[in-house]
Amino acid sequence: MKGRMQKTSTQSDNCPLKDRTASESYAGVQTFMGITENNLIEVRFGGDDLMERIVSPPNLDRAYKQVMSNRGSGGIDRMQTGELLPWLHRHKESLLNSLLEGTYRPCPVRRVEIPKGNGQTRPLGIPTVVDRLVQQAIPQILSPLYEAEFSETSYGFRPGRGCHDALRKAQFHINSGYKYAVDLDLEKFFDTVNHSRLIEVLSHKIRDGRVISLIHKYLVAGVRIGERFEESHAGVPQGGPLSPLLGNIMLDGLDRELERRGHPFVRYADDCMIFCRSRRAAERTRDSIIRFIEEELYLRVNREKTKAGHIRGMKFLGYSFYIHSGEYRLSVHPKSLDKFKAKLKELTGRSNGMGYARRKESLRHYIMGWLEYFKLADMKSKLHEMDRWFRRRLRMCIWKNWKKTVTRTQESC
Repeated sequence: MKGRMQKTSTQSDNCPLKDRTASESYAGVQTFMGITENNLIEVRFGGDDLMERIVSPPNLDRAYKQVMSNRGSGGIDRMQTGELLPWLHRHKESLLNSLLEGTYRPCPVRRVEIPKGNGQTRPLGIPTVVDRLVQQAIPQILSPLYEAEFSETSYGFRPGRGCHDALRKAQFHINSGYKYAVDLDLEKFFDTVNHSRLIEVLSHKIRDGRVISLIHKYLVAGVRIGERFEESHAGVPQGGPLSPLLGNIMLDGLDRELERRGHPFVRYADDCMIFCRSRRAAERTRDSIIRFIEEELYLRVNREKTKAGHIRGMKFLGYSFYIHSGEYRLSVHPKSLDKFKAKLKELTGRSNGMGYARRKESLRHYIMGWLEYFKLADMKSKLHEMDRWFRRRLRMCIWKNWKKTVTRTQESC
């Protein structure tokens, strides 16, 4: 256990970090230097008890329960969730003191690559279990402060909202006459968030400089790829409990700008569709909103994937739209169907080493989850076609399992 301890002091053998710009102590009013595109600004934070609320026993207890329910693998210190409680029994006081005094140092996140549907990979950062606990405690206090100000048409990672709500709202806008849209694609959003711009936005709401500094430390904690350490100069690492809230805070400026212009839109995290009444209006909106995003939010837009045109055929959260009896309805996008079929093919492969019981359970979980997500889509005919193909794959697996000819003869009768 000793070799897996999360350090709470400013230096750590497990977390080799260089000196950061964040302050190490907090006497009176905290001053933070924020860098914008064109100038250097000084942001002042008044004294507040926000950090005391974050480290309060009820909040930390709720954060601990959430971390334990999420499970997940360990970070660079290899500590697992089951080891967190014994660690807290020994180091709770030093952890709380370091957070309140501003000397806590997060560890770098462990970088792993997860496959995407297009054959590419998405970087995922896995914080240590202790960092996940602290990160979980932060949005539990900050989220209520921001929820009252977030846009009603923002649905990603918000309480009481989800993908299906965003899809129903998009369908409502389309059937209200907005048959053209801008399908906005932010290029590697979580990897390109400008730290200085994000700190500046946070400072408008958060008065406790210790909280601002702690968030800044998480932003610049760096990543560990194998045995190599890389500094973080931009981006919000995906995989931590804090990232979704920071993403919504950063993109709230986009929501406000679209509302100011009077555009109907729906946003789920970094997936955003802006609805218009004509193709020309959609093209104008696309060009102007790209300028706003790049010049005001310091984010990058993938111009090749950002489309402006008729809604038919566009992909949003895995769904697409089609017209039936004069009404626009939801269907499964062809790329989502291809991904579904590819996963079923992988699970029903004859050489994947799965036994019958394990294969059956894996298929049950995946198919039920997929159907639950796409339950809003009209897909009866597509599912019938998929079912015929799927049953043939299952018979192939069962046939191989009956290795001997006598078994195949007896079971086929």
